[in-house]
Amino acid sequence: MNLFQIRFMTLIAAVTLLPHATMAADLAATWPQWRGPSRDGQAPLTPAWPDRVDDATLATTWRVELGPSYSGPIVATDRVFVTETRDKKSEVVKALSREEGKVLWSAEWPGSMSVPFFAEENGEWIRATPAYDGESLFVAGMRDVLVCLEAATGKERWRVDFVERFKSTLPTFGFVSSPLVDGEHIYVQAGASFVKLNKRSGETIWRSLEDGGGMNGSAFSSPFKATIAGQTQLLVQTRNRLVGVDEATGSELWTQPIEAFCGMNILTPVVFGDAIFTSSYGGKSWLFDLATTSNDGNSKMSVTERWQNKNQGYMSTPVIIDGHIYTHLKNQRFACIDLATGKDRWISKPFGKYWSLVAQAQKIMALDERGDLLLINANPEKFELMDQRQVSESPTWAHLAVCGDEVYVRDLKGLTAFHWSASQQ
Repeated sequence: MNLFQIRFMTLIAAVTLLPHATMAADLAATWPQWRGPSRDGQAPLTPAWPDRVDDATLATTWRVELGPSYSGPIVATDRVFVTETRDKKSEVVKALSREEGKVLWSAEWPGSMSVPFFAEENGEWIRATPAYDGESLFVAGMRDVLVCLEAATGKERWRVDFVERFKSTLPTFGFVSSPLVDGEHIYVQAGASFVKLNKRSGETIWRSLEDGGGMNGSAFSSPFKATIAGQTQLLVQTRNRLVGVDEATGSELWTQPIEAFCGMNILTPVVFGDAIFTSSYGGKSWLFDLATTSNDGNSKMSVTERWQNKNQGYMSTPVIIDGHIYTHLKNQRFACIDLATGKDRWISKPFGKYWSLVAQAQKIMALDERGDLLLINANPEKFELMDQRQVSESPTWAHLAVCGDEVYVRDLKGLTAFHWSASQQ
């Protein structure tokens, strides 16, 4: 399929705004949620990425100035959704024209709060990345509020205040975990718990993993749905453990404690076959194997540690390529770990404090929080930097979005849209 055909198909989907607009042929050109179409940081294989990210290869299409936010951009067929915190008082959502960055609509609500003094240097603005299902946008506000907006107009469909609904404590660092939309439901770590909601009404279906609130009620990691050891489940990392949750009932299928300094389980675990990799600040890195056994017709899941590694992850969620985990560490270095053995293949020099990672085949695109965009060859033999370029003068903590031949970078002062040069593809 050529570029014209892809854009024609996405235009048709945009006009109709059907619920399944981000399916099949359109996936290469959209970014509907945290970490992309499959929620695993893996970009579609077409169109193939260039070998450089210099000015000649990656040109700026447009830029829109915005208030601060850590939310990654959500890219639909004809528009881009962004968030911002305005005047330390309100949270704002905007839909921008994908072609030129023109504001199509804007919605806002009160949403300011203060975070602990030791976290203030990283700001007190909206953090979670929204989720989009083709007709609605689900936005997590700092004060433990989830708002459902009509994607075509910005009209509010419903709102859930989890502190009010569950009488829970306002999370110390705000609503940080990014929502997961699956079928007719949405899953969030909120209200000092893990919650399943009806995406049409916001009605609570079930609530599990309640932990009493307070600082320990402020989950960072985002939920992920996977089939592991033959069992479809929701993979949830709370501030002190890793859990498999039954999607129908909310019951725990298995649980594994995860050591972390002050509950700093921030990154999202990644799945490798029937195993799960995770890492924590103040802890280690681990690979856990899951198994399902049957007894008298009843199935039971068990978890065992295959290996542990002394490397400490922090905020950056890793990507998996050809049996190796590529991960940015607490010490600001980038590492390659053999998933079969847990042995380090290499560890790079230090970079910034945070990377958002997107992979395509053997290439990794990394956005450093210092505003640098790196293109890396996923070579387990050595750290191989293919190209590097500064794309922002202000910090870039929001997750990178790569959609077809476009790249979107949300820095603290705005959103920039880039386009691959056709001659370099």
